This record gives sequence, structure tokens and C-alpha cells, in this order.
Amino acid sequence: MKIRRALATAVAAAVTAPAVLLSVTPAFADTKPAAQTQEKQSKPTIKDLEKAAAAAQKAYEDAVKARDEAQITVRKAFEELSKDSHPLVAAANAAKQAAKDAGTAKDTADRAVIDAKAAVDALPEDATEEQKTAAATALSEAEATAATAATAKTAADTKAAETNDAVQDARVAAARAASVADRALDDALAAKIAADAALAQAKKEAEEEGEDCEPEHDLTAEVTGLPTKLVAGTTTAFSVRVTNGSDRHMDEVITYAGVHATDKTGLKDTGKFFRLQWSTKSSPKWQDLNEDNYIDGVGALKPGARADVKMRLTLDKATPAGNGVAFIAADFYNEDGSCGGAPGADMYEFDVKAAGSKPGKTEDAKPKPAKTTKPGGNGHTPQGSASATPATNGNLAATGSSSATTSIALAGGAAVVLGAAAVFVVRRRKAGSDA
Repeated sequence: MKIRRALATAVAAAVTAPAVLLSVTPAFADTKPAAQTQEKQSKPTIKDLEKAAAAAQKAYEDAVKARDEAQITVRKAFEELSKDSHPLVAAANAAKQAAKDAGTAKDTADRAVIDAKAAVDALPEDATEEQKTAAATALSEAEATAATAATAKTAADTKAAETNDAVQDARVAAARAASVADRALDDALAAKIAADAALAQAKKEAEEEGEDCEPEHDLTAEVTGLPTKLVAGTTTAFSVRVTNGSDRHMDEVITYAGVHATDKTGLKDTGKFFRLQWSTKSSPKWQDLNEDNYIDGVGALKPGARADVKMRLTLDKATPAGNGVAFIAADFYNEDGSCGGAPGADMYEFDVKAAGSKPGKTEDAKPKPAKTTKPGGNGHTPQGSASATPATNGNLAATGSSSATTSIALAGGAAVVLGAAAVFVVRRRKAGSDA
């Protein structure tokens, strides 16, 4: 995660280029415009997006079920409409038969008219008036019957068409119900995809940018047992106590632990000779620090709770005499997307003695900035406080509390000054802006 890597990157940069960091510190100290703050407040949280994604998932599942049920209903409807026993089909079949019978009756009536006309035409010249009248009457009756048959056929044909349309309409209505269910499923799927994409994007931004992170001075990481003098070829055990002194629950607390060292000239990096390992109650097996120098074995911490991280620092026998600095900090991340932690990293200085040397009188390294009382605080100077180590002409003045070389002092001081004004901001800046 970039939000985790940023602190390691910032500390490493402080070691290698303190002057540069000191020169850019004020640029990081600016505050966000009010418009951006308002935009951030109106932006949905990851928890909101998770709820929306869950609701979209439920709606999609319901739509799938409705579509399946609609398909079953449609199949049953078509099966029923294919049976002669279905009321609509029965009515359509009856109307069709009636129309056929009416057509036959009309044909018969039409032939009767033709026969009646032929009879009239066939009367002899000497036909009596009675014969002529009878023939004319038969023709008139035949024409009347034919007209009635034609009317009946028209009505029967109309009825047959109407009942047939009713059957077809029933089929169309069934198909339309399935189509509506299909469209509802398509809409639900589109909403689900959009909700999932929004959640994934928000998580990605939270991971890469960490814009929701905020300083939390009450989350502390304190080292005990790290001596001010270490000898090459030995292993030193110490511990880091992480305490949640705030009133909020922290779902995941991680600890940053980085060691940087140089030879006596202060020009040669000797970090490759150091091996730092950790162990916790939940992860008792000794593990090397990952590439980000973060320890993920602390887990969740309730308000007022604390956890201890066992540490051991091994120096190779070939480690040159020189000076070292250990940086310690802690961050937290919650499932709702909120996060925060120590704005900077406490610095613990130590001397490195050549293999076989006697360390002589030693004591536990003390953090810089030192613990001091502050109004309304918890007795701990905010990590990264620029006032802890004064700067002179662009360089940090030596505190006199350690025999560390100028380069280590500058590097440590740069990390301190970087503190709240840069380290923490670096963790939460947008990658495309300035981090």
C-alpha cells in the first residue's frame, strides 16, 4: 500500500537527502482549501459504498430470482396456451369452427341463388303467371338467405379473429413479462457493476492516496531495551510498546520500524549489515521486516489498549564501526476507510562498535523528540515537532545527546522536522499531485 510505503520512503529520503527535505518542509505544511475540505466531507465513505454495493448485490440476486420465476411462468403459459382445453384456445377453436360453418352456409346459399336465377331464366315462353311468380319468389328467398348467410359469416369471421387475437395477446403478455424481468435484471446488473466499481475505486484511492488519514498523537510506539551502544557480531533484543491512548477503536494497527547506519565518516551506508526481526503474541514466529519496514502483527486495539512487539537487531561481524538511528512510528486503518497515526517517527540514536569491542557503560536509547509536557496533551511532544531539534542556516544543530556523526544527526533531524508537516502529508497526498 502506498499509504504505508510513504513513511518508509520519507524516512529513507531524510537519511539520504536531509537538506532537500528541510527546504521543502514548508511546502508540505500548507492546509487544504475549504472547498476541498467540503468536497471531502460530502464524498461517500468506503462504509457507505460497501452498503451500496451490498444493496446492489441483493437487488441483483432478487432480479435473477424474478427473471427465473418469470421464465418458468412464461413456459407454463405457452404450454397451457398450446392446449385445446385452455379457455381462450377453446373459444378460438369454437369461433374458428363457427366461421367455417358460416362459410359453408354462405356457399350453399350462394349456390341456391345461382340455381334460382337459372330457374327463372329457364322458364318457357308460354310459362304461366303462377310459374313465373313461383320462380321469382324462390329467387327472392334464396337471395335473402344468401344475404343472411353472408352477414353470419362476417360475424363469425370477426369472432374467430378476435378469439385468435386473444390467444396471441396472452402469449405476447407472457413474453412481455419475461422481457420486463430481463430488463430489470440488466438494470440490476448494471447497478451492481457500478456500485462494485465505485467501491473498488474508493478502496484503491484509500490505499494509494490515503486522503482520509489524520494525525493521531495518542497512538504511540515506545521503544525499551535498545542500548545506545551496539557491537558488531551480536544480537540485541528490545521491544516496542504500541498504545492506543485515544477513545476510538482501531481495527488494524501497524508499526513502522526502520534502522539506518553509516560508518564513522558518515558517508558510507552500512545498513546492509543490519538484520531487524519482529515477533508478536499473535505472530510468535520471528519474521524479517518486509520491504516497507512495516509490522502487521499488532492487530486491533481498543481504546486504552496496548500491545508489545518483540524486536531483535542482529549486526553482522563485518559491520563497520559507526553510528545508527532507529525510526519508530505507528499507524491505524479501520474497515470504514478511516486511518491515521503518528505524524512522524521517533528517532533512537546508537553507536556501533567493531566486532570484539567492549560496549562499556551503556544505557537505553531515548526517543527524539523527547517526551515533554504539553498543555492539554498526554505528556508526549507531537512526533515531528520542529521545535524538538532547532535548525541553523538550513542545517540542524547538534543536540549534544548523542555521539552520532553529523550526517546521522542531519538525517534524523530532517526526519523530525519532516514530521507532521511532511511525513504524514506525504502518506495522504494524491499521487498525481505531489507525493
